[in-house]
Amino acid sequence: MADPRGFLEVGKAEAVTRPVYERVNDWRDVYADNDPLKENEKVAEQARRCMDCGIPFCHSGTAGCPLGNLIPEWNDLVRRGRWDAASDRLHATNNFPEFTGKICPAPCESACVLSISASTTGGSVTIKRIEKTIAEEAWREGLVGPQTSMTHSGKTVAVVGSGPAGLAAAQQLTRAGHTVTVFERDDRLGGLLRYGIPEYKLQKSDVDRRLGQMRAEGTEFVTGCNVGVDLTVADLRERFDAVVLAVGALAARDNTAVPGRDLNGVHLAMEHLVPANRECEGDGPSPISARGKHVVIIGGGDTGADCLGTAHRQGAASVTQLDYNPELPSDRDDNRSPWPTWPLILRSSSAHAEGGARRYEVAVQRFVGDDDGNVVAMVLAEVTVKRDDDGNRTVVPIGDEFELPCELALFAIGFEGVERTHLLAELELTPNRRGALACGSDWQTDAPGVFVCGDAHRGASLVVWAIAEGRAAARGVDEFLMGESDLPSPVHPAALPLSVR
Repeated sequence: MADPRGFLEVGKAEAVTRPVYERVNDWRDVYADNDPLKENEKVAEQARRCMDCGIPFCHSGTAGCPLGNLIPEWNDLVRRGRWDAASDRLHATNNFPEFTGKICPAPCESACVLSISASTTGGSVTIKRIEKTIAEEAWREGLVGPQTSMTHSGKTVAVVGSGPAGLAAAQQLTRAGHTVTVFERDDRLGGLLRYGIPEYKLQKSDVDRRLGQMRAEGTEFVTGCNVGVDLTVADLRERFDAVVLAVGALAARDNTAVPGRDLNGVHLAMEHLVPANRECEGDGPSPISARGKHVVIIGGGDTGADCLGTAHRQGAASVTQLDYNPELPSDRDDNRSPWPTWPLILRSSSAHAEGGARRYEVAVQRFVGDDDGNVVAMVLAEVTVKRDDDGNRTVVPIGDEFELPCELALFAIGFEGVERTHLLAELELTPNRRGALACGSDWQTDAPGVFVCGDAHRGASLVVWAIAEGRAAARGVDEFLMGESDLPSPVHPAALPLSVR
């Protein structure tokens, strides 16, 4: 059983990051490259803090981990030094723990029983750190190998999109004995894992390593193929018995009504992040660099934080991140977000620790350009956010306008859903009011034999939800092809986190 006094005897300790002055000068992992044996000892101590609760909310699908990761089980195995068994238990529910262990915001930790009274208990178990260490130890010791199917169904499946949802669906279906081909329109595989998330947060060598395992299992990959254009829907239907749409929610939200939006130097966030990642891949200098510039990021979420860390590494003169919402408290407000729901608190990433300013309750009124059409400043105003009876939001200026130097402006204000592509048009699939593709309880869309999962189904969300939906959709496809399935289904299509219901 778990150590009943672990959390009383061991204080919470997060993974150590490299010094700021060092890491902002390269694109390497922000975490310190510790001696594996010493790190394993420290993590085993952290695992002692897990109480193996009678009701483990940490792996509740609505408040904690949507994958249903059996966290208390692998925590106890780590505590006892059983790293091989811990890896088996972790991989039983999560195809890619090396991804989630680095980039997931860890709703499991917010739902941990120890987080109810952090001042007394010291805070939640460091689940994310433990997960990351299990995954790294498993790869280091050669515990992660191909799992090839002993049977072959004779059925073929096309997966459109190679992000975490598409890869999870593809791996599950390949292991079920189907012949799976993943199509990716970019030149490299990984979707947002490759070109959206900065290298310092997720090393692309990790993605390539997992892709190698999938290839060894039999999954086939095709890059540079825009399905619906390079491969017609008619050909797709003829060649494959089922299709999984894991195309993401890449239609970025913009604000074209702001005067000066068309000035040089005003961009969407992904126009900045993608070429920066390509530069790390060796494709040459990014055409949109923050070097020597005053950078302003519009939007206070994760994408904005990724732009912040990227701007630091590009050598920005200054970086300011704007949010029209009030600054959130550092501690959970039980009235607004009671445990175990995702708390509405101020979150700071590794990029925020590296510098830059954050300004709240302000919004851009217009951009100011020079004679050559380049942005040189933006005019801001203090604002308040009002909502009508239907919940519609209006940002209302309430203070005097003021000017802020700005030579690179980045809109990081979210995504509107799937892109309206030729593929969706030919399949006669229309996004709903959230910009997502609806499906039935079997993950099948209105187009027979066509399934959907990940951000394309739920809107822009977390990598852990993408993997969970990919696994669940794989079961739907398997049942469609074979009449029954032994594949797990961690979530239902109607599932949404409590925080967004």
